[in-house]
Amino acid sequence: MKTLTTVLFTLVFGLTVFAQEDHSEYMKGPFTSPQEVTETCLMCHDGIDQDIMRSRHWNWLGDKFVNKEGVTMRLGKQNLINNYCISLSSNWARCTSCHIGYGWKDNTFNFTDGNNIDCLICHDQTGSYKKFPTGAGMPDPSVDLVKVAQSVGPTTIQNCSVCHFNGGGGTGVKHGDMDGSMINPSPKLDVHMGNLGFSCSDCHAGENHQILGASHGSLAAGTNHISCLDCHDEKPHTRKIVNDHIGSVACETCHIPTFAREEPTKIWWDWSTAGQNKSVEKDELGMPLYDKKKGDFLWAKNIVPEYGWHNGRADYYQFGDKLDPEKVVELNSLRGSIDDESAKITPFKVMRGKQIYDSKNNYLIAPKLFGKDGYWKTFNWDKASKLGMTEINLDYSGKYGFVETEMYWPINHMVAPASKSLRCTACHSRNGSKRLDWEKLGYKDDPMRIGGRSK
Repeated sequence: MKTLTTVLFTLVFGLTVFAQEDHSEYMKGPFTSPQEVTETCLMCHDGIDQDIMRSRHWNWLGDKFVNKEGVTMRLGKQNLINNYCISLSSNWARCTSCHIGYGWKDNTFNFTDGNNIDCLICHDQTGSYKKFPTGAGMPDPSVDLVKVAQSVGPTTIQNCSVCHFNGGGGTGVKHGDMDGSMINPSPKLDVHMGNLGFSCSDCHAGENHQILGASHGSLAAGTNHISCLDCHDEKPHTRKIVNDHIGSVACETCHIPTFAREEPTKIWWDWSTAGQNKSVEKDELGMPLYDKKKGDFLWAKNIVPEYGWHNGRADYYQFGDKLDPEKVVELNSLRGSIDDESAKITPFKVMRGKQIYDSKNNYLIAPKLFGKDGYWKTFNWDKASKLGMTEINLDYSGKYGFVETEMYWPINHMVAPASKSLRCTACHSRNGSKRLDWEKLGYKDDPMRIGGRSK
């Protein structure tokens, strides 16, 4: 099945599939820097650096798009704000330990130097390669560069997991549908990876190192999506009534009944309580409820997603946008509604918390957390705010408070076997759905009783 899958994706996406090859003849070393490894790679893989430097993985930005104000822009991890560790700006050396490059330690990083590309983080086959946690993407000093460089091969789940399963500070913290349990998942956890032997690249690898799949930068632009229907046809079920759902219900809604099924994920992060010298307790899942550097947390496991109409795009809070401190700040808002024929009812993890804002200017603050004079050193919000806002060229009034925020994160992984997908009664029952809020979705009642997509 794996061979058939590889052939299918080669035909559909034009992939070139490389077998692992002994590189000891080409990567003899010694290497005095990781950049020398990359320079050696490019002697044979000519032009790959140019492909990578156009990618989202390299730039941490999505495609260009025109926003509601008519301004052309690009958004992504590089310039968005979230309610985990808040912002990349002024915190580079810590955040960029997950960048596919070397040395992004401040806003002067040279994105046009191909020798700063980290080939090893994605292609190591030894399992020994790792980045230094606060080293701006540089490898840990303990890494044997020659050994790793001689081992390289096609990307594996393990390669991708190093960054994507550990976003937000640990396994499962951020996404909820990607964590350590997905490195070698059971068939019941993920039918594609655990039963059919898929790797991440079977679905996500596009041409010329342009990784497919829409994260936040792509949702802002409405581009780079992959879909279950790219491989499955429009009528994958034997029953017509189930196939009829495809026009208005995302496949993931029925086939990912819950997420964080084996490892907990963070669902609440309150920065307002950071800096206190209080005892650190753990919840019934064994997860910490407090960290002096970060504040209070809540965790959950086996979570039923929250659902909303979504057409593949979202609008994002941007630095300087005014907020109402009496209301929850939406860090992103989904595009799509019951009246949008391109929208489908789609599952999400909604991350909630409290984070710092300028209480005079009424906009969110991007504090300096990491490094010299950062909050994690000083526990001084005023100093951290001043330093962080200087980096993004926004005024800091000297007054701050904390405001509730929420952010939608797509749920696409942990696809359950068909036998564990939602039954009809999960959403349609005489006593009313316990899973879907029909009124919130724009219906007067259960659409099975009112004749389909109508108000």
